[in-house]
Amino acid sequence: MAADLHAAPTLAVEHRVVHGHDRAFVVAGEGPALLLLHGVGSNLRTWDRVIERLARDHTVIAPDLLGHGESAKPRADYSLGGFANGVRDLLTLLEVERVTVVGHSFGGGVAMQFAYQFPERTERVVLVGSGGLGPQVNLMLRALTLPGAGPALTLAEIAPLRAVATRAVRMVGRLPLLQGRGLDVEELTTAVDDLATPAARWAFLHVLRAAVDPWGQVVTMLDRCYLAAAMPMMLVWGDKDRVIPVDHAWAGAAALPGSRLEVFQGAGHFPHRDDPGRFVAVVRNFVKTTEPAAYDPEGWRALLRGGAAATPEELALTAG
Repeated sequence: MAADLHAAPTLAVEHRVVHGHDRAFVVAGEGPALLLLHGVGSNLRTWDRVIERLARDHTVIAPDLLGHGESAKPRADYSLGGFANGVRDLLTLLEVERVTVVGHSFGGGVAMQFAYQFPERTERVVLVGSGGLGPQVNLMLRALTLPGAGPALTLAEIAPLRAVATRAVRMVGRLPLLQGRGLDVEELTTAVDDLATPAARWAFLHVLRAAVDPWGQVVTMLDRCYLAAAMPMMLVWGDKDRVIPVDHAWAGAAALPGSRLEVFQGAGHFPHRDDPGRFVAVVRNFVKTTEPAAYDPEGWRALLRGGAAATPEELALTAG
């Protein structure tokens, strides 16, 4: 670990250039490394209620993924594999070799892809309201993949209309009918603000359309769930999630061998924001009570050869 990463917990954003593109990120604390990955239309600030608390005993790295927040928004590869590669390269520049990956929503898909592509660099995986565990997803996100969604989003470029949309979201969030329904007003207003430029809208739509179409989620990790036998995994979900239903949490827990499941009562799609104290507690406990995955090439090959039918002996090889 590079010495300059041992700064006091802070949300001051740093920048590095990776492959010619600016990448924004926050690094805080010291200890076992936690990589926090946000979802589509969000940015690293989604973690602002938990970073400093997690940084008391971990090195926390929270990037703005390419196309989001303060990171560059080029015409580039916005696939899950492309994001996993970019995260790997940023970690390499920061001299961080192995991490526990915590991914929210689309970031959960990136976390799973990172673990799949780079098992030698992945100690554990935490999936928070994650994509990739079933086809269902919020109707609005599906609608945004339709032709014509791009021009409609240009309204976000007009400052007065953006301000009206922001006020409307905040007013809706105050309605008694929606109290306790898992609606995160701050996240919604951030998403509106972040679509103010053509580059941001282009990136948003390409990221979304890489994972979702009008019929639902198009990427899945369910065909590779057996690989989780080699790695500690935990799912964290809000029971009032209106973006990706909590049913996916139960299905994921059943499909991921030996995984843990934490369902936050009353939380929506952002359990790390709705109940940050509990979120920090369950992540800390998960890291403390599990051994990091020990990558073994022979065991990994055995898993891939055996697929879902891998034997306990083959699984034991990969577990180290």
